[in-house]
Amino acid sequence: MKKEKVLITGCGGMLGKAIYSVFSSKYESVLATDIDINESWLKPLDVRDLTACETVFNEFKPNIVLHLAALTDLEYCETHPEDSWLTNALGTENVALLCKKMGATMIYISTAGIFDGKQEEYTDFDLPEPISHYGKSKFYGETFIQKTLTKYFVFRAGWMIGGGLKKDKKFIKKIYNQIKSGKTELFVVSDKLGTPTYTNDFANSISKVIETDYYGLYNQVCSGTCSRLDIAIEFVRLLGLSEKIKIREVPSDYFKKEYFAPRPHSEKLINLKLNSRKLNFMRHWKVCLEEYSKIFKDDYYK
Repeated sequence: MKKEKVLITGCGGMLGKAIYSVFSSKYESVLATDIDINESWLKPLDVRDLTACETVFNEFKPNIVLHLAALTDLEYCETHPEDSWLTNALGTENVALLCKKMGATMIYISTAGIFDGKQEEYTDFDLPEPISHYGKSKFYGETFIQKTLTKYFVFRAGWMIGGGLKKDKKFIKKIYNQIKSGKTELFVVSDKLGTPTYTNDFANSISKVIETDYYGLYNQVCSGTCSRLDIAIEFVRLLGLSEKIKIREVPSDYFKKEYFAPRPHSEKLINLKLNSRKLNFMRHWKVCLEEYSKIFKDDYYK
């Protein structure tokens, strides 16, 4: 077991579950925190509160800080911009400044949502042009860390998959909820493109990459690109429901009332730096989805 002390912020969500599982098995001392205490192993911390952050840093004295805390609901961020900026931007500032003060390595989770989607795909070196409050506040976090710290890692994720029945709030769970409720027809958009990112692979890869001390910014997504429609078709097939569930292809405008926040046409990321440094530990999204789908298949047929 490694002796470094690891602090995790925002560890109560779908990625937090995977991060905590990986890091608590590799490090002797892990302090997992969140504003929402939904697990017995979580301690309270609001990253917007600098005094609270200072107290945790001074008492725990972390060597490694994984900063997961963020507001990721695009619609909420658009309608609550101040809250979005306080959490995603100021909260990141607070953590970064304390990492600098303590000499701790900071790991920041960013997003493909920082791009405008005008290109088909993006490498680590393409210049972000965010179009939503969510994207803008997350990109601010990236730039602040890069200006403030030397010992940091920024990992950009794509469309997050993971968390299981309890924690998953993203696309797979939304599709599954419709199926579980008895719907036999699903309406899925085909004009949004991206790269799925499996939380388990993402967490495992972070733990390996940070051991190299090759600091910097990395795109880190599963291999293979797709549309939302592609994921839905594959998920339904893996559940063994292709004959029972009809999937209707629709444009994004079909859901413009529910999902009104601006979204890039393409959020495809390429792991250029990880590939060139032979540090890409992410599997193909279809392999990951097959593994992840077993949770839902077991629940559906129980």
